[in-house]
Amino acid sequence: MTIHKTVLLNETVKALNLESGMIVADVTLGGGGHSKLVLKKIGKIGKLIAFDQDCDAIDRFKKQLKSGGVENAKANISLVNKNFSMLKDSLILLEIDYVDAILADLGISSDQLADTDRGISFTGNAPLDMRMNMQSQLTAETVVNDYSQQEITRILRQYGDEQYAQSIAQKIMVARGEQRITRTSQLVSIIESAVPGSYRRKKINCATKAFQALRMEVNNELESLRSFLFQAIESLRPGGRLAIITFHSGEDVLVKHWFRENARGCICPPEFPQCRCDNKPKLKIITRKPIVASETELVENPRARSAKLRVAEKL
Repeated sequence: MTIHKTVLLNETVKALNLESGMIVADVTLGGGGHSKLVLKKIGKIGKLIAFDQDCDAIDRFKKQLKSGGVENAKANISLVNKNFSMLKDSLILLEIDYVDAILADLGISSDQLADTDRGISFTGNAPLDMRMNMQSQLTAETVVNDYSQQEITRILRQYGDEQYAQSIAQKIMVARGEQRITRTSQLVSIIESAVPGSYRRKKINCATKAFQALRMEVNNELESLRSFLFQAIESLRPGGRLAIITFHSGEDVLVKHWFRENARGCICPPEFPQCRCDNKPKLKIITRKPIVASETELVENPRARSAKLRVAEKL
Protein backbone atom coordinates (compact mmCIF):
# COMPACT_ATOMS: atom_id res chain seq x y z
CA MET A 1 0.00 0.00 0.00
CA THR A 2 1.29 3.48 -0.90
CA ILE A 3 0.40 6.78 0.74
CA HIS A 4 2.13 8.83 -1.95
CA LYS A 5 0.22 11.46 -3.93
CA THR A 6 1.58 11.72 -7.45
CA VAL A 7 2.51 15.26 -8.52
CA LEU A 8 1.47 16.72 -11.90
CA LEU A 9 0.06 13.34 -12.88
CA ASN A 10 -2.18 14.22 -15.82
CA GLU A 11 0.05 17.04 -17.06
CA THR A 12 3.10 14.77 -17.22
CA VAL A 13 1.45 11.82 -18.97
CA LYS A 14 -0.38 14.10 -21.41
CA ALA A 15 2.88 15.80 -22.35
CA LEU A 16 4.41 12.45 -23.37
CA ASN A 17 1.93 12.05 -26.28
CA LEU A 18 1.44 8.37 -25.52
CA GLU A 19 -0.31 5.95 -27.87
CA SER A 20 -1.28 2.31 -27.66
CA GLY A 21 1.69 -0.03 -28.16
CA MET A 22 4.41 2.41 -27.09
CA ILE A 23 7.43 1.48 -24.97
CA VAL A 24 7.76 3.81 -21.96
CA ALA A 25 10.39 4.10 -19.24
CA ASP A 26 9.27 5.50 -15.90
CA VAL A 27 12.68 5.88 -14.28
CA THR A 28 11.33 6.90 -10.86
CA LEU A 29 8.51 4.48 -10.04
CA GLY A 30 7.88 5.72 -6.48
CA GLY A 31 4.24 5.20 -5.55
CA GLY A 32 3.42 4.10 -9.08
CA GLY A 33 0.98 6.90 -9.92
CA HIS A 34 2.57 7.89 -13.22
CA SER A 35 3.19 4.27 -14.22
CA LYS A 36 -0.45 3.29 -13.66
CA LEU A 37 -1.70 6.08 -15.92
CA VAL A 38 0.96 5.25 -18.50
CA LEU A 39 -0.31 1.67 -18.59
CA LYS A 40 -3.81 2.93 -19.37
CA LYS A 41 -2.46 4.95 -22.30
CA ILE A 42 -0.19 2.32 -23.88
CA GLY A 43 -2.62 -0.58 -23.44
CA LYS A 44 -1.96 -4.30 -23.38
CA ILE A 45 0.33 -4.24 -26.40
CA GLY A 46 2.56 -1.53 -24.93
CA LYS A 47 5.52 -2.03 -22.63
CA LEU A 48 6.41 -0.29 -19.36
CA ILE A 49 9.90 -0.35 -17.88
CA ALA A 50 9.74 1.04 -14.33
CA PHE A 51 12.92 1.85 -12.42
CA ASP A 52 13.45 2.52 -8.73
CA GLN A 53 16.59 2.14 -6.63
CA ASP A 54 14.35 1.63 -3.59
CA CYS A 55 13.45 -2.07 -3.41
CA ASP A 56 10.47 -1.20 -1.19
CA ALA A 57 8.92 0.85 -4.02
CA ILE A 58 9.34 -2.09 -6.38
CA ASP A 59 7.76 -4.48 -3.85
CA ARG A 60 4.79 -2.14 -3.24
CA PHE A 61 4.09 -1.93 -6.97
CA LYS A 62 4.31 -5.72 -7.32
CA LYS A 63 1.65 -6.01 -4.62
CA GLN A 64 -0.56 -3.51 -6.45
CA LEU A 65 -0.20 -5.56 -9.62
CA LYS A 66 -1.16 -8.77 -7.82
CA SER A 67 -4.11 -7.20 -6.02
CA GLY A 68 -5.69 -5.92 -9.21
CA GLY A 69 -5.10 -2.27 -8.32
CA VAL A 70 -3.42 -1.56 -11.64
CA GLU A 71 -5.16 -1.47 -15.02
CA ASN A 72 -3.46 -3.67 -17.61
CA ALA A 73 -1.57 -5.38 -14.77
CA LYS A 74 -0.87 -8.31 -17.09
CA ALA A 75 0.67 -6.08 -19.73
CA ASN A 76 4.35 -6.25 -20.62
CA ILE A 77 5.92 -4.74 -17.49
CA SER A 78 9.57 -4.85 -16.42
CA LEU A 79 10.49 -3.67 -12.91
CA VAL A 80 14.13 -2.64 -12.52
CA ASN A 81 15.61 -2.18 -9.04
CA LYS A 82 18.29 0.30 -10.10
CA ASN A 83 19.02 4.02 -10.09
CA PHE A 84 18.05 5.83 -13.29
CA SER A 85 21.74 6.51 -13.94
CA MET A 86 21.79 2.84 -15.05
CA LEU A 87 19.15 3.45 -17.73
CA LYS A 88 21.18 2.57 -20.83
CA ASP A 89 22.75 -0.62 -19.46
CA SER A 90 19.39 -1.78 -18.09
CA LEU A 91 17.68 -1.35 -21.46
CA ILE A 92 20.47 -3.30 -23.14
CA LEU A 93 19.93 -6.18 -20.70
CA LEU A 94 16.22 -6.08 -21.57
CA GLU A 95 17.18 -6.14 -25.27
CA ILE A 96 15.52 -2.78 -25.88
CA ASP A 97 17.30 -0.39 -28.24
CA TYR A 98 15.00 2.62 -27.91
CA VAL A 99 11.92 3.72 -25.99
CA ASP A 100 9.11 6.03 -27.11
CA ALA A 101 8.95 8.12 -23.92
CA ILE A 102 10.80 8.63 -20.65
CA LEU A 103 9.53 10.28 -17.48
CA ALA A 104 11.32 11.14 -14.26
CA ASP A 105 9.83 12.53 -11.05
CA LEU A 106 12.76 13.63 -8.89
CA GLY A 107 10.70 14.18 -5.75
CA ILE A 108 10.82 12.13 -2.57
CA SER A 109 7.78 9.90 -2.10
CA SER A 110 5.58 10.13 0.97
CA ASP A 111 6.31 6.45 1.56
CA GLN A 112 10.02 7.22 1.95
CA LEU A 113 9.35 10.22 4.18
CA ALA A 114 7.15 8.08 6.40
CA ASP A 115 9.74 5.28 6.66
CA THR A 116 11.05 5.59 10.24
CA ASP A 117 14.21 3.64 9.38
CA ARG A 118 15.45 6.09 6.76
CA GLY A 119 15.54 9.41 8.60
CA ILE A 120 14.72 11.45 5.50
CA SER A 121 12.13 13.49 7.37
CA PHE A 122 13.09 15.94 10.11
CA THR A 123 10.01 14.96 12.10
CA GLY A 124 10.24 12.21 14.68
CA ASN A 125 13.41 10.57 15.97
CA ALA A 126 14.81 8.26 13.31
CA PRO A 127 18.30 6.96 12.55
CA LEU A 128 20.31 9.51 10.59
CA ASP A 129 20.39 7.45 7.41
CA MET A 130 18.69 9.07 4.35
CA ARG A 131 19.66 6.37 1.83
CA MET A 132 17.26 5.66 -1.04
CA ASN A 133 19.13 2.50 -1.88
CA MET A 134 19.61 0.73 1.44
CA GLN A 135 22.49 -1.27 -0.04
CA SER A 136 24.59 1.89 -0.43
CA GLN A 137 27.37 2.55 2.06
CA LEU A 138 27.22 6.31 2.63
CA THR A 139 24.70 7.58 5.22
CA ALA A 140 23.83 11.01 6.57
CA GLU A 141 25.36 9.93 9.89
CA THR A 142 28.71 9.51 8.14
CA VAL A 143 28.45 12.90 6.43
CA VAL A 144 27.53 14.74 9.64
CA ASN A 145 30.14 13.04 11.81
CA ASP A 146 33.08 12.45 9.45
CA TYR A 147 33.04 15.22 6.84
CA SER A 148 35.04 18.39 7.49
CA GLN A 149 33.35 21.64 8.48
CA GLN A 150 34.22 23.06 5.06
CA GLU A 151 32.63 20.10 3.26
CA ILE A 152 29.45 20.28 5.36
CA THR A 153 29.17 24.02 4.71
CA ARG A 154 29.55 23.43 0.97
CA ILE A 155 26.87 20.72 0.94
CA LEU A 156 24.37 22.87 2.85
CA ARG A 157 24.94 25.80 0.51
CA GLN A 158 25.15 23.93 -2.78
CA TYR A 159 22.30 21.49 -2.29
CA GLY A 160 20.11 23.31 0.21
CA ASP A 161 20.61 27.02 -0.55
CA GLU A 162 20.97 27.27 3.21
CA GLN A 163 21.83 30.82 4.23
CA TYR A 164 23.03 29.70 7.67
CA ALA A 165 25.21 26.89 6.31
CA GLN A 166 28.38 28.04 8.04
CA SER A 167 26.70 28.51 11.40
CA ILE A 168 25.00 25.10 11.21
CA ALA A 169 28.29 23.42 10.21
CA GLN A 170 30.05 25.05 13.16
CA LYS A 171 27.37 23.83 15.58
CA ILE A 172 27.61 20.32 14.12
CA MET A 173 31.37 20.29 14.74
CA VAL A 174 30.88 21.31 18.38
CA ALA A 175 28.08 18.79 18.96
CA ARG A 176 29.90 15.84 17.40
CA GLY A 177 32.94 16.64 19.54
CA GLU A 178 30.81 15.80 22.58
CA GLN A 179 28.99 12.75 21.18
CA ARG A 180 28.33 11.13 17.82
CA ILE A 181 25.22 12.47 16.06
CA THR A 182 23.10 9.43 15.18
CA ARG A 183 19.44 10.55 15.30
CA THR A 184 17.39 13.01 13.27
CA SER A 185 16.12 14.69 16.46
CA GLN A 186 19.72 15.45 17.49
CA LEU A 187 20.41 17.12 14.15
CA VAL A 188 17.19 19.13 14.27
CA SER A 189 18.14 20.47 17.73
CA ILE A 190 21.59 21.43 16.46
CA ILE A 191 20.10 23.27 13.47
CA GLU A 192 17.61 25.08 15.70
CA SER A 193 20.46 26.24 17.95
CA ALA A 194 22.41 27.54 14.95
CA VAL A 195 19.77 29.79 13.35
CA PRO A 196 17.98 32.96 14.52
CA GLY A 197 14.56 32.79 16.15
CA SER A 198 12.95 34.52 13.18
CA TYR A 199 14.23 31.72 10.93
CA ARG A 200 12.86 29.06 13.27
CA ARG A 201 9.43 30.68 13.24
CA LYS A 202 9.05 30.65 9.46
CA LYS A 203 6.29 28.59 7.84
CA ILE A 204 8.83 26.16 6.40
CA ASN A 205 10.69 24.24 9.10
CA CYS A 206 14.21 25.54 9.65
CA ALA A 207 15.65 22.03 9.18
CA THR A 208 14.09 21.54 5.73
CA LYS A 209 16.98 22.82 3.61
CA ALA A 210 19.69 21.10 5.63
CA PHE A 211 17.93 17.74 5.50
CA GLN A 212 17.38 18.13 1.76
CA ALA A 213 21.06 18.94 1.23
CA LEU A 214 22.26 15.95 3.24
CA ARG A 215 19.88 13.61 1.40
CA MET A 216 21.15 14.86 -1.96
CA GLU A 217 24.75 14.29 -0.89
CA VAL A 218 24.07 10.80 0.48
CA ASN A 219 22.31 9.72 -2.71
CA ASN A 220 24.60 11.56 -5.14
CA GLU A 221 21.48 12.99 -6.72
CA LEU A 222 22.84 15.70 -9.03
CA GLU A 223 25.56 13.48 -10.49
CA SER A 224 23.03 10.70 -11.06
CA LEU A 225 20.76 13.20 -12.81
CA ARG A 226 23.59 14.37 -15.09
CA SER A 227 24.39 10.79 -16.04
CA PHE A 228 20.73 10.01 -16.66
CA LEU A 229 20.20 13.01 -18.95
CA PHE A 230 22.94 11.93 -21.35
CA GLN A 231 21.61 8.38 -21.41
CA ALA A 232 18.00 9.51 -21.88
CA ILE A 233 18.68 11.28 -25.15
CA GLU A 234 20.53 8.21 -26.46
CA SER A 235 17.69 5.89 -25.38
CA LEU A 236 14.83 7.82 -27.00
CA ARG A 237 13.78 7.14 -30.55
CA PRO A 238 13.28 10.24 -32.78
CA GLY A 239 9.98 11.90 -31.91
CA GLY A 240 10.06 10.43 -28.41
CA ARG A 241 9.53 12.71 -25.44
CA LEU A 242 11.32 13.19 -22.14
CA ALA A 243 9.40 14.66 -19.17
CA ILE A 244 11.21 15.58 -15.95
CA ILE A 245 9.69 16.91 -12.72
CA THR A 246 12.15 18.71 -10.43
CA PHE A 247 11.71 20.01 -6.89
CA HIS A 248 15.08 21.63 -6.23
CA SER A 249 16.52 24.72 -7.90
CA GLY A 250 19.81 22.95 -8.66
CA GLU A 251 17.97 20.12 -10.40
CA ASP A 252 15.76 22.49 -12.37
CA VAL A 253 18.70 24.62 -13.54
CA LEU A 254 20.58 21.50 -14.61
CA VAL A 255 17.62 20.18 -16.62
CA LYS A 256 16.84 23.59 -18.15
CA HIS A 257 20.43 24.18 -19.27
CA TRP A 258 20.79 20.63 -20.58
CA PHE A 259 17.62 21.01 -22.64
CA ARG A 260 18.85 24.32 -24.05
CA GLU A 261 22.31 22.98 -24.84
CA ASN A 262 20.92 20.04 -26.76
CA ALA A 263 18.32 22.17 -28.55
CA ARG A 264 21.05 24.42 -29.97
CA GLY A 265 22.26 24.16 -33.52
CA CYS A 266 25.47 25.91 -34.48
CA ILE A 267 27.91 26.57 -31.63
CA CYS A 268 30.49 28.46 -33.68
CA PRO A 269 31.69 31.85 -32.37
CA PRO A 270 29.51 34.76 -33.57
CA GLU A 271 32.37 36.20 -35.62
CA PHE A 272 32.51 33.15 -37.92
CA PRO A 273 30.98 34.10 -41.31
CA GLN A 274 29.51 30.61 -41.72
CA CYS A 275 29.05 27.50 -39.62
CA ARG A 276 32.06 25.20 -39.31
CA CYS A 277 30.97 23.05 -36.39
CA ASP A 278 28.14 21.27 -38.22
CA ASN A 279 26.44 20.86 -34.85
CA LYS A 280 22.80 19.80 -35.16
CA PRO A 281 20.13 20.21 -32.47
CA LYS A 282 19.19 16.95 -30.77
CA LEU A 283 16.08 18.15 -28.92
CA LYS A 284 13.08 20.39 -29.38
CA ILE A 285 11.98 22.05 -26.15
CA ILE A 286 8.23 21.60 -25.66
CA THR A 287 7.86 23.64 -22.47
CA ARG A 288 9.51 27.05 -22.81
CA LYS A 289 8.37 27.70 -19.26
CA PRO A 290 7.98 24.88 -16.73
CA ILE A 291 4.51 23.53 -15.97
CA VAL A 292 3.60 23.94 -12.30
CA ALA A 293 0.85 22.55 -10.11
CA SER A 294 -2.62 24.08 -10.30
CA GLU A 295 -4.23 25.79 -7.32
CA THR A 296 -6.52 22.79 -6.94
CA GLU A 297 -3.58 20.39 -6.74
CA LEU A 298 -1.75 22.62 -4.26
CA VAL A 299 -4.76 22.52 -1.93
CA GLU A 300 -4.87 18.72 -2.14
CA ASN A 301 -1.10 18.22 -2.06
CA PRO A 302 0.99 21.11 -0.66
CA ARG A 303 4.21 19.20 -1.45
CA ALA A 304 3.59 20.01 -5.12
CA ARG A 305 4.37 23.69 -4.52
CA SER A 306 7.97 23.45 -5.75
CA ALA A 307 7.36 20.96 -8.58
CA LYS A 308 8.39 22.04 -12.09
CA LEU A 309 7.74 19.95 -15.18
CA ARG A 310 9.94 20.37 -18.25
CA VAL A 311 9.42 18.43 -21.48
CA ALA A 312 11.57 17.97 -24.60
CA GLU A 313 11.25 15.90 -27.78
CA LYS A 314 14.09 14.10 -29.54
CA LEU A 315 14.69 15.26 -33.12
